[in-house]
Amino acid sequence: MCANVVLADDDPKQADLIRLYLEREGHSVEVVHDGRAALEQIRRRMPDLVVLDWMMPRVDGLDVCRVLRRESDVPVLMLTARAEEDDLLLALDLGADDYMTKPCSPRELVARVRTLLRRAGQVAASGAGAELPGPTIGTALRPAEPVHAVGSLVVDPGRFEIRVEGRLVDCTPGEFRVLEVLASAPGRVFTRKQILEHLHGIDRYVTTRTVDGHVMNLRRKIERDPARPERLLTVYGVGYKAAAPQAGAEPDDAAGPRAQ
Repeated sequence: MCANVVLADDDPKQADLIRLYLEREGHSVEVVHDGRAALEQIRRRMPDLVVLDWMMPRVDGLDVCRVLRRESDVPVLMLTARAEEDDLLLALDLGADDYMTKPCSPRELVARVRTLLRRAGQVAASGAGAELPGPTIGTALRPAEPVHAVGSLVVDPGRFEIRVEGRLVDCTPGEFRVLEVLASAPGRVFTRKQILEHLHGIDRYVTTRTVDGHVMNLRRKIERDPARPERLLTVYGVGYKAAAPQAGAEPDDAAGPRAQ
């Protein structure tokens, strides 16, 4: 099995090392060293996954990710030397599916790539170097899954849509998967580990910070006041839950106790 991967990193030595590890895994890898070349190569190659360095000349990784999310749902693994929480949240908010800080282990990176491809269902069965476009994340979702309605919040896996009071909410694939699992059982508390298993499958290389980042971004998009969430609640020391609608309550009053 192999996948088509575009690797964008302005450090030639690091890029070559990552390329070697990915090729050993059976992937076909195209390496570029600046953001503009990355966009050109991604549009031409239609890859199954992008490994994207944050700091690059001409166009940085964040701008590349922003443009990609207007055009494609291709999984993006962001690499950066910046390790602050705000940087993590910014990368996730712009549409990155995962995030690694430098210096990073090539073996761990390969494991994360494997996980992202497995989640998206985009590992190609063709030979190395085949340039066949894989399905987007949206089309890879199972259309037979039921629609989840929690008050005025509707999560539709078949259409890959989230609506709040009829308004379509723009979200990343990672955010959609988090909300999908929470909305599937309103009132039930899911641990971060359980949510990660839904996101990525069981994989020891994924961290809970990804879940926290997705929840924070979702609250900004679906809550009236993200600082006082009513739909996505934290159960301290355990995890998160979607507030179950109260019998006889109006949709927007169905959130239960407020939590941060």
